Amino acid sequence: MVTGKICSQLLAAESVNTIRHYAAAAEQMGQVHPEQLDLIFEQNWFNLFVPRSMGGLEMRLPEAVRLQEALARADGSLGWTVTLCSGANWFSGFLNEKVASSFFSDHRVCLAGSGAASGKAAVTENGYVVSGYWKYATGAPHATAFTANCLVEKNGKPVLEKDGTPVTRSFIFKRAEVTIHNDWNTTGMKATASQAFSVKALEVTEERCFIIDREHAVLPDPVFYFPFLSFAEITLAANYSGMAFHFMDLCKVLFEDRIKRHGYEINEACEMLETLARTQSKLEDARQLFYDVLEKTWQAGYGEKKWSASSLNTLGAACRALAKLSRSSIDELYPYCGMAAADPNSEINRVWRDFHTASLHGIFTFGCG
Repeated sequence: MVTGKICSQLLAAESVNTIRHYAAAAEQMGQVHPEQLDLIFEQNWFNLFVPRSMGGLEMRLPEAVRLQEALARADGSLGWTVTLCSGANWFSGFLNEKVASSFFSDHRVCLAGSGAASGKAAVTENGYVVSGYWKYATGAPHATAFTANCLVEKNGKPVLEKDGTPVTRSFIFKRAEVTIHNDWNTTGMKATASQAFSVKALEVTEERCFIIDREHAVLPDPVFYFPFLSFAEITLAANYSGMAFHFMDLCKVLFEDRIKRHGYEINEACEMLETLARTQSKLEDARQLFYDVLEKTWQAGYGEKKWSASSLNTLGAACRALAKLSRSSIDELYPYCGMAAADPNSEINRVWRDFHTASLHGIFTFGCG
């Protein structure tokens, strides 16, 4: 059974137990287990940011991020899947009203997609003809629609912005319009099923094109005016934190068992437990600072739906600090875990693999080393 620390009003013990019970099976399947998926839809977690008028939870950003962290602490792959898919469902705030209504009328709506502009959209009289191949669409097997970025072309030439940079636009595709490529083969995060997808010479209307920018938000909720980069940073940093605390939870049980079974010298046992206590305390401090800064930042811009560059920079620094410490904490504790942590069938090994695969996301590659 799960300990009380992970439980909150946002995530009940029963939900944590369900998530963890099927986590190993989900990894073997290479996607979220049907029982886990049923729980996600029952709790409506893919619609954290979607307005209630569209069937969503309409959560405050800080609350939603705490839930995402709790889900990642329950299981990294599931937490990541909910985070990425709820982040894609956040695009509801930028979609044409008629288009949004058609996609979000499905109570099991789940958007998957890619932020890479690895497609091309040729301008036509009625809209665009799109072709492209995009990697890493988390949640692809259960996605009801896909979003992708494309470079826009007209008469075979790139369309340019006023500053000379290529015009990039986002598009939404129906599931039946895309080809999913089962190419997700990684060390960890296997259950995220982050497959590639493609479309070829697909004709779409202008309404299926959208721009992810506060100036182009079509819904009034403040969360749709929050900068996308900052949105991504805080949600992913929370996932790293959740996985790191899950690793520490398992370390505590493992260390106590190893000390009992191996009869370590008192100084060796103390080193193990003191290292765990120190790293956990430091991460708790970084986590608290992260949430303090997030709450302060959110409150400061909530009313006018506008956030200052300085406050976003401070928030970004807190995100990078939490992500960096999450990684270094796991790496410092790992050598004390023994061969159990190297067993690919063990829970602690799965958490270790999930974290180090997730931490390869490019958002924290630089400035977080």
